[in-house]
Amino acid sequence: MSSATFTVRVDDAVKKRLEKLAKSTGRSRSFLAAEAIAEYVDVNEWQVAGIKRAIQSLERDGEVPHGEVKQWVRSWSGRRERAVPKPRKA
Repeated sequence: MSSATFTVRVDDAVKKRLEKLAKSTGRSRSFLAAEAIAEYVDVNEWQVAGIKRAIQSLERDGEVPHGEVKQWVRSWSGRRERAVPKPRKA
């Protein structure tokens, strides 16, 4: 896998913590920073994609009022669970 170099500014305290972690794990600061950035990008790409899908669903299918969702969820502990509320266009 190819790699590229770029500069990142961090607080002195974070740099010291990174150096300490690198020393205690036998890894380089660069390796740990690259791993942390990759994990951050993975999580945030997933989250942003999920938000975009939710917005598209809302625009396409409509919304379910909060009160209806609350009533449905409350019915889970009762004898008769309510039907799943249906979205409707605003």
